[in-house]
Amino acid sequence: MSSNKLIVRPNTKVDLSKIPTDFTDGYKSEEEVSNNLEKNIQNMINLQDKLYAENKYSLLIIFQAMDAAGKDGTIKHVMSGLNPQGTQVNSFKQPSLEELNHDYLWRINKCLPERGKIGIFNRSHYEEVLVVKVHNLIEKEKIPTELITKNIWQQRYSEINGFEKYLFENGTIILKFFLHISKDEQKRRFLKRIDKKSRNWKFSDADLKEREYWDEYQKCYQEAISSTSKKYAPWFIIPADHKWYMRLAVSEIIVDAMKKLPLGYPRLDEEQLKKLDACKEKLENKR
Repeated sequence: MSSNKLIVRPNTKVDLSKIPTDFTDGYKSEEEVSNNLEKNIQNMINLQDKLYAENKYSLLIIFQAMDAAGKDGTIKHVMSGLNPQGTQVNSFKQPSLEELNHDYLWRINKCLPERGKIGIFNRSHYEEVLVVKVHNLIEKEKIPTELITKNIWQQRYSEINGFEKYLFENGTIILKFFLHISKDEQKRRFLKRIDKKSRNWKFSDADLKEREYWDEYQKCYQEAISSTSKKYAPWFIIPADHKWYMRLAVSEIIVDAMKKLPLGYPRLDEEQLKKLDACKEKLENKR
């Protein structure tokens, strides 16, 4: 599978209605892709080890999607096996009072991955041009009224682009995934959550209320992705009706991106190697 099929090229106008949610790139079943997924996970583990040891780059992986598209499951299955010491996961929900008393990127900055680490965002700063836009919450963010103009959303896209470019230029590799689920498949998953007691906790009437804004969300996603998919921070639209393909696609894109980095274990100079030999000799000569 080539990530080129799923990447959104810069300056591309996205129309989600024309992008299939059930695409599987010719694969027919979960069994058919399971070995490939396991290989990708193992590759990711090996590459993370070098990323952590070298301590120069960081990787920021962003997941955005409609409810029930599979963000939690993808993070759980694709990132399984990673060293917890070098991985951090952050979920962004409704901002707190403290967060509202700062600019909208403040809480994001606090959660950025350190050098050598992989950061995973379950939702992100993109909520500021999605839910805030759909529900017209901009005035609740305490921004001075005179600064809320008709160009506020284009302004935010520009700010986000600048923010992500800054991160990239300082060694953070950014991958952004939109998990693209159909409305029918979302309905099926909602019903499954209601019918299966062990999954009741994953559903609330708020999910149903948000579903009523489906078309508005699709438009906002289209505009946000079109405006912010850049070479230094690309968006990938991942068909999400089949979870097994979605996980495979995400894993391959992450591995491909990490393989492009000049990763390697730090090399010791001659003096450091001599010290190692001395330590080895001491250990071998003592109980």
